[in-house]
Amino acid sequence: MASPVQKGQELELQIDSLAYGGNGVARLNGFVVFVRGGLPGDRVRARVTKTKRGFAEATAEAVLEPSPVRVAAPCRHFGVCGGCRFQDLAYEAQLEAKEQQVRDALVRIGRIAEPPLEPIVPASSQYGYRNKLEYSFTQGEAGVELGFHRAGRWDEVVGIEECLLTTDLGNAVRLAVRDWAREEGLEPYDQETGEGYLRHLVYREGRNTGQALVMLVTAPGERFEPGYLVDVLRRFEQVRSINWAVNDTPAERTNVPWKLLWGEDAIEEEILGLRFRLRPNAFMQTNTEMAERLYALAREYAALTGAENVFDLYCGTGTIGLALAGGAKAVWGVEISEESVACAIENAELNGIENASFFAGNVGQSLEELVSEAGRADVVVVDPPRAGLAGKALRRTGELGAEKIVYISCNPTTLASDVQVLRDDFGYELIRCRPVDMFPHTPHVESVSLLERTELL
Repeated sequence: MASPVQKGQELELQIDSLAYGGNGVARLNGFVVFVRGGLPGDRVRARVTKTKRGFAEATAEAVLEPSPVRVAAPCRHFGVCGGCRFQDLAYEAQLEAKEQQVRDALVRIGRIAEPPLEPIVPASSQYGYRNKLEYSFTQGEAGVELGFHRAGRWDEVVGIEECLLTTDLGNAVRLAVRDWAREEGLEPYDQETGEGYLRHLVYREGRNTGQALVMLVTAPGERFEPGYLVDVLRRFEQVRSINWAVNDTPAERTNVPWKLLWGEDAIEEEILGLRFRLRPNAFMQTNTEMAERLYALAREYAALTGAENVFDLYCGTGTIGLALAGGAKAVWGVEISEESVACAIENAELNGIENASFFAGNVGQSLEELVSEAGRADVVVVDPPRAGLAGKALRRTGELGAEKIVYISCNPTTLASDVQVLRDDFGYELIRCRPVDMFPHTPHVESVSLLERTELL
């Protein structure tokens, strides 16, 4: 369908629902318009920002009639900071939208007429839930600021006085680093020109242990006195690890080699009664409370008897595999990040778990070697990145022929696509799927799915 609207045109639109990704969905004589800032039930005046053959994109410029599920956002930075999209949407409506997005993906992409979807698990805490945040440095009127990208912009950062997604400690540490940078006269890095020095601040907090880790990311060169930064941060008794990393590329990355300035090279977190060591770049779910719910669901879906050989693919720091190890014969984890694998091995030792082994490697390229080492898999647990089981990983996972696959997903569309391939090409049926709200006030939704092999192909 050719676009019946033009870029820059103003439209009056009724928002019907939320699309995956967070934009409101409106229809103009059947033509779909995705509206940033529109909530289900709103009537808005919107300006068209982009037109395509089958749809258009627009930004809400005014709410003419507010939705009954529209609420006042509590954050002073809401609407400017790009961190939280839905603080102005009632939480029950957020849950309903996320559950529906998982259902729609399974129907539309997975081609499952009646998905076996279970009710979404709501977040235990709607605010203060993140155990990791990555801030960017920028120049403000009062000097150096630390914050997040402006909503809808990659090239502009908004300074933050208080973030409601972290703890009081997290906010205090960020402000202390900001004040240190101002005192030292250090310049923020400019993404567009490539000039400047300060790039990012990474803050991690063990929510069940009270331990905190801080990492400063800069451009090349030692332009500050490490000892003074350490003194500033050691005022917080919870800070156990202070680190410095250099990013010498134009890309906005924090996953770069780092150097320990003071303290331990890792902090610990506790999940489901197990202790986990976390270094600056090691992966762990950023909502500790809901990670416990997520992993408990994975354990429930796996329904281990003690006799199973379990493959934990994209194992990260071993959290899921080690949570399952008590009910398994053996757990074998694979992860491309060597730093995460080192943590996983340490975590097994830390918890006295002797039936779990972890290896560094690309999942798609490592499975044949893993089978020769570990034998046949009875249960496969996958927790892939947003792209899902991309490339060889999907087919090689299917070819393992395990009786069960427990699929933890952070993207309903790639989950549905992978489920369709596993069903059509490898004889798996989707038995259960349950969305989990790990990230309130954002468009993101996790889910846990159980697939069982019903055909021998």
